[in-house]
Amino acid sequence: MARIAIAGAGLAGRLFAWALARAGHEVEVFDPAPGPAPLFDGQGAAAFTAAGMLSPLAEQECGGPEVAALGWQSLALWPQIVARLGPQPPRLCVEGSLLLAHGADRGAAARALARMPGAQGLAPELLRALEPALAPAGLLAWLLPGEGLINPVQAMAALHTGAAGVRWHWEQKVDQVLPGLLHLRDGARVQADWCLDTRGLGSRPPLPLRGVRGETVWLQLAGHGLRRPLRLLHPRYRGVYLVPRSEHELLLGASEIESEDRSPVSLQTAVELMAAAHSVLPALAEARITRLDRNLRPALPDNLPFTHHESGPDGGLIRLNGLYRHGWLLAPALVQGLLAASGLATLESSCSAL
Repeated sequence: MARIAIAGAGLAGRLFAWALARAGHEVEVFDPAPGPAPLFDGQGAAAFTAAGMLSPLAEQECGGPEVAALGWQSLALWPQIVARLGPQPPRLCVEGSLLLAHGADRGAAARALARMPGAQGLAPELLRALEPALAPAGLLAWLLPGEGLINPVQAMAALHTGAAGVRWHWEQKVDQVLPGLLHLRDGARVQADWCLDTRGLGSRPPLPLRGVRGETVWLQLAGHGLRRPLRLLHPRYRGVYLVPRSEHELLLGASEIESEDRSPVSLQTAVELMAAAHSVLPALAEARITRLDRNLRPALPDNLPFTHHESGPDGGLIRLNGLYRHGWLLAPALVQGLLAASGLATLESSCSAL
């Protein structure tokens, strides 16, 4: 059994803590947040604000084959993880997703599809059969088979409560992570056999991270009828996504905005997102807005994740960062790779552990 100290209680930090605790290690987690639950104030773990789309085909557009391959690995791991997350596991649905475009955006759709092999064109009647709630008139549509979604808020809560024996230290900011040693903001030092750095933007410097703003509108509409997550090409945003969280809840958002502004969602953004969603799902006219949220995703210059592990006489060190817009898609595969490389555990063994 090893003593593990983790800096950061976002998605990666919680996945590491959950897997390592199930493997029998002594685990402590340090995070500046006041507690495990989200505050929806533009601070804290970006994982709470994310849509939870598991879209390796769609993410080929900006991430390429490397991101897609890791995404498929994660999609194979998520059902095993969710099955071990207690009596009330987070919602996980893998029935494919949709890419939509209005006729005026046919050119943009062609450019996106050229970087998205595997998408299957849908005639209006097939779109209507898959998603009767959508308004297919004038819409171009493609099915992205095998993609899915997970409920991030439920999953973050389940990973926290399911990590039996982990000691969580809230309101504890970590300034530096070294092999076998954490430096806390209050001057304290924490020694461990392995230290893990999953602090997101808190890891800069030395990592050249930038924050990429994501904005979401939480909607409530009983019987909305949407079964699959969808992306709609939009002239201002890289994509507008609409995700069914339950039979009466949906999450609407913009994929990325190159800004580190943490202020509340602007009227312009909210109006544009809701108008775009209403143009394909007319029933949203009666939806109620329950929350406007925003946060910053940690991204590196190449928009690809950063992984590192080493071991030495002073202890071991693992770093995972720069998950950008791919956090829920990539985290299981990246955590799995780092755990296996360190020899500490594997997600498969953690999923099979009692």
